[in-house]
Amino acid sequence: MGIFSRNRNNDTHTTETATVAAPVKLAIVYYSSTGFSAEIAKEINDAAEKAGAEVRLLKAAELAPEAAIASNEAWAAHAAASADVPEATPGDIEWADAVIFGTPTRFGNISSQLKQFIDMLGGLWAQGKLANKVYSGFVTSATTHGGQESTLLALYNSIHHFGGLIVSPGYTDPVKFVDGNPYGTSHVDAQGNNPIGDQTRNAARHQAERVVQVAAALKAGLAS
Repeated sequence: MGIFSRNRNNDTHTTETATVAAPVKLAIVYYSSTGFSAEIAKEINDAAEKAGAEVRLLKAAELAPEAAIASNEAWAAHAAASADVPEATPGDIEWADAVIFGTPTRFGNISSQLKQFIDMLGGLWAQGKLANKVYSGFVTSATTHGGQESTLLALYNSIHHFGGLIVSPGYTDPVKFVDGNPYGTSHVDAQGNNPIGDQTRNAARHQAERVVQVAAALKAGLAS
């Protein structure tokens, strides 16, 4: 029996097989300065689409001054390369059945850019429109253990206030024993010297598939 199963003894076989579930609507909202979080977001996007989800890949609006961005070659290059990525709006979260947030760690916490976006969701929260959705997160850092777990836990504090359902990857697949972070996909970029590899990509794909799977079950259960 599935987690949302109920007694269907009175349902006809014809009715049950004729029902076609609507695809899960997934919003991936991330902030990325030099491109590592963006690359993970794209991996999650592709895996989620392959799993049957309708996906919106969105970035949080930049807050840093142009002078700061221009002073870092990698940051400036990524800003130019990602100029066409749509910026997330509260409407995207209202639309979604599931949301995956992504951020670099900033002193053990989420980036100010992503935090500002989350702070803009108060109107939806007041209407109860953030509740009963699936949420998950991923993170990057410059150094090993550089606040990755505390950043994801800080992110998930907000989800509790939403009334959302956190779907962390845990150790639900062998790839997580390689990645080693049960809270979400994480990557150490080593100050830009460590490119995204198979370990991170495998973890990102598993996280995407798990979020879509659980969100589909939740959506079907709420609709029944």
